[in-house]
Amino acid sequence: MSDRDLVVLGVGMHPWGKWGRDFTEYGMVAARAALKDAGIEWKDVEYVAGADTIRNGYPGFIAGSTFAQKLGWTGARVSSNYAACASGAHSLQAARASILAGFCDVAMVIGADTTPKGFFAPVGGERKSDPDWLRFHLLGATNPVYFAMFARRRMDLYGATSEDFAHVKVKNSRHGLFNPYARFRKENAVEDVLNSPIVSDPLRLLDICATSDGAAAMIVTSRAFAEKKLGSLAGVPRIRAVSTATPTYPQTILELPDFATDSSAVVAPPPRGFKDSICWSAYEEAGMSPDDMNLAEVYDLSTALELDWYEHLGLCAPGEAEGLLRSGATTIGGRIPVNPSGGLSCFGEAIPAQAIAQVCELTWQLRGQAEGRQVEGAKVGITANQGLFGNGSSVIVSV
Repeated sequence: MSDRDLVVLGVGMHPWGKWGRDFTEYGMVAARAALKDAGIEWKDVEYVAGADTIRNGYPGFIAGSTFAQKLGWTGARVSSNYAACASGAHSLQAARASILAGFCDVAMVIGADTTPKGFFAPVGGERKSDPDWLRFHLLGATNPVYFAMFARRRMDLYGATSEDFAHVKVKNSRHGLFNPYARFRKENAVEDVLNSPIVSDPLRLLDICATSDGAAAMIVTSRAFAEKKLGSLAGVPRIRAVSTATPTYPQTILELPDFATDSSAVVAPPPRGFKDSICWSAYEEAGMSPDDMNLAEVYDLSTALELDWYEHLGLCAPGEAEGLLRSGATTIGGRIPVNPSGGLSCFGEAIPAQAIAQVCELTWQLRGQAEGRQVEGAKVGITANQGLFGNGSSVIVSV
């Protein structure tokens, strides 16, 4: 065990759904579940790293102190982090830094969200210098428009088909059937996907993740604290790496919410693109490679984007993701199951909670507690996530 590893002592979630209640209600359920799972009391937590939500008023902007207050002020240190869809992992990194620096031994990482009906709209107000505001108002480019551009790119470069995308949904719907935290627990067939309404060509309704309410929390500790409490760390999941890599200039692939790519006329593109670098930074930090992974939880905002992640993670070469999927390798029971939780396809997206939920799933899998969806013999897993404005994350957890 490395001196830089953190121990995952407890995890907890509130089921994903759409209820429209105060986001802190969901967060409190997740927080209490994580504390119970860790076998500690709230007063034992010295640091709270909150992942922010930007659509739930001022309390959402200061999630760390919001949940510290809701749980009862104890004098714990707090931080609040916003990095779009990667907010949860950035909060984990903040907690990790505080523990490794010796400022605390026990931290809670928490994120919760209440989302609007339909896809995300721009944050309120008029901000003509904000690219995110402009892409809605100038281009009418909602998130599914960008997802569709990536899908069309796969089709043009690698010959991907709508049937390939549909098979991703079929796989994930089967995985999520027995996940008690998933919102959509219904098995879909290829025909269901292909017969669902077009949202943004070539993507259909069942190709795109919903927006959801939900919450996730985890308790992470120093090695010394965990050893004192548990005696032995054998079989206990630990954080091996947290990557929050950003793009390297020039970025030659369009990403949310950009209007254009950088020019490579003078400066050559980097050897690895943005999403590749997110994952490979984690591998390098952990001293591991794709061959060491037993499972992956990736950010399947669309079915086509899941296929992209296979390649960014190094599970196969560019253009080979469709073949990997159809071989059964990414299904539970295959060589490298991807999204055994069901992924965003079955959950929908609760932005600040999602990256934390990915680590919760890895924790249950590595403990052998993922009933109905267990990846047998899992010892190492990786997450992959991307947010707006060059934010992204990848976390490696092992036992």
